[in-house]
Amino acid sequence: MQTPPIVSAQEWEVAHAEMLVKEKELTRARDALAAQRRRMPWTPVQNRYAFDGPDGRVSLLDLFDGRRQLIVYRAFMDPGVEGWPEHGCSGCSLMADHVGNLSHLNARDTTLVYVSRGSQQDIARIKNRMGWTIPWYTILEEAGVAFDTDFDVDQWHGTNAFIREGDQIFRTYFVNNRGDETFGTTWSYLDITALGRQESWEDSPAGYPQTPPYEWWRWHDAYGDRSAAGSEQGCDSCADR
Repeated sequence: MQTPPIVSAQEWEVAHAEMLVKEKELTRARDALAAQRRRMPWTPVQNRYAFDGPDGRVSLLDLFDGRRQLIVYRAFMDPGVEGWPEHGCSGCSLMADHVGNLSHLNARDTTLVYVSRGSQQDIARIKNRMGWTIPWYTILEEAGVAFDTDFDVDQWHGTNAFIREGDQIFRTYFVNNRGDETFGTTWSYLDITALGRQESWEDSPAGYPQTPPYEWWRWHDAYGDRSAAGSEQGCDSCADR
């Protein structure tokens, strides 16, 4: 193994400062890309899609769980994949391992769910074994209509984003392949949604919901309690975006 140069602490600080310039450029570019996503056109969802859940049959609208936005990851927790029936796809399982506490995402009016072709009994067993708490539904196919075949995830994993106006659902974004690698944090999920992080520093179309950054943050067990101390305290250093 040929290592990089070994330098003094002072020389290392110079190299680090140069790297930070590049990293800040990447941050700005990522913000600009997310702003462009928020200006993507919406396309209406016409078909009715059915799923099986822990409490029985549900629709795509039900998956929103009353919130305005929905993110759906298609995971191959299906009969016939590697490791079945003890496991699902190792890559999709790794993705599930990255998903954190969803209360922060929910606080931005956004729901995340996983969907697969495996039965609810199989999914529940594997979730329990792996320690996952993600809402996870079974894709049902009826009269040749199924969510995965219509939304580019029948043969490969992928993440679809939706928004609703009343009961009308619109598809707003889709990403797969290495685009899924960034997921796991609240920020990475919000950045693919139509409304974004919904913070006042973002470049969003006029009228989009926005609040000051940090002020909406709560401990994950304190959302809804407006008297709880917000995480905006002590975050002055975070303001340098």
